[in-house]
Amino acid sequence: MIKILLVDDQETVCEGLRMRFELESDLEVVGEAGNGVEAVQLAHALLPDIIVMDVAMPLMNGVAAAQHIHEMLPHIGLVMFSIHDDPETRAWAQEAGAATFVEKEGSGENLLEAIRWLHRVLLTLKVHPEN
Repeated sequence: MIKILLVDDQETVCEGLRMRFELESDLEVVGEAGNGVEAVQLAHALLPDIIVMDVAMPLMNGVAAAQHIHEMLPHIGLVMFSIHDDPETRAWAQEAGAATFVEKEGSGENLLEAIRWLHRVLLTLKVHPEN
């Protein structure tokens, strides 16, 4: 089971993602946060496998939260999920430690593929820590 933390300041986005993920037998939403500060707190408390995080949020944006999480909990995979799909935002997210970036306007299947791909990568790294 892939444990996922959803982070988006729009409740309807988290609700929609949670409902979609509930249809998948290998995904479990373990928590939801509405801003970067909550994301950091829940990442420490819940230790999810993957965090799906929006970029633009109040209090602490997703990139700043991703950077903090990546520094403190590098074993958690970060998927940035944003409507802001431009080279600058993608580079900013990657520098902060996000492993992949999925545009909100794209297919939901793209997000599922990104989550599963990242989980496989993380499992490989755990099996072969010298990599």
